[in-house]
Amino acid sequence: MKKIVLSMLFCSLFLSCEKLTKSIDETLKPNDTIVNKEYENTSSPTTLQDEKKEVNLLTDLKTLEKAENELKKLPQYKGKEMFVYSTLYFYGDGRINAMLQHPENPKYVDAYEFKDDKWSQPIPVQLSVRDDIKGRLVPLNKISFVNAAKIAQVYNEKTKEVEGAKPTTSVYISVWDNKIRWYPSSISGSRERYSIEFNDDASLKSFKQD
Repeated sequence: MKKIVLSMLFCSLFLSCEKLTKSIDETLKPNDTIVNKEYENTSSPTTLQDEKKEVNLLTDLKTLEKAENELKKLPQYKGKEMFVYSTLYFYGDGRINAMLQHPENPKYVDAYEFKDDKWSQPIPVQLSVRDDIKGRLVPLNKISFVNAAKIAQVYNEKTKEVEGAKPTTSVYISVWDNKIRWYPSSISGSRERYSIEFNDDASLKSFKQD
């Protein structure tokens, strides 16, 4: 009988010690699952403030002005007049593609891309002997980058007057005979097509059905 009582007492003490040990372990080493969940909740961005806002370059006058000013400050053109060759593209996604006459050799042309708020290094452009370099040059000072936004605004307003027409996502300049012309130059709808033309200062010159 004494053996049974002693045995029961020993088991009771053992179980109490085991519970006490487990309690201490859980205090010193909290449950991994709980810790992981708390870490995930505090480390994962969940607010809209952490998301990058998309900006349409064709409505962003500040960035257009910045791009123009920084292009004019390229060190290789310091003290020299800059000439745009052939085309100058503006894209809604934030890019600008420009071609400039080489600062040292007038027979050469370099391409530059404005992306992520900065201009790239010059990229050599391969030209043909048939390319009319002189006739496709215009001084950079005669072009205002903010006019690209004005062109897009006027163009997109006109698309509202044409059934099925879509707003533009890009604007560009083409140079011929040392004169600039703004594009797009047409608006196509589901039933009609219109020609649209702009003055150098981005004001509307003509808008008529083809």
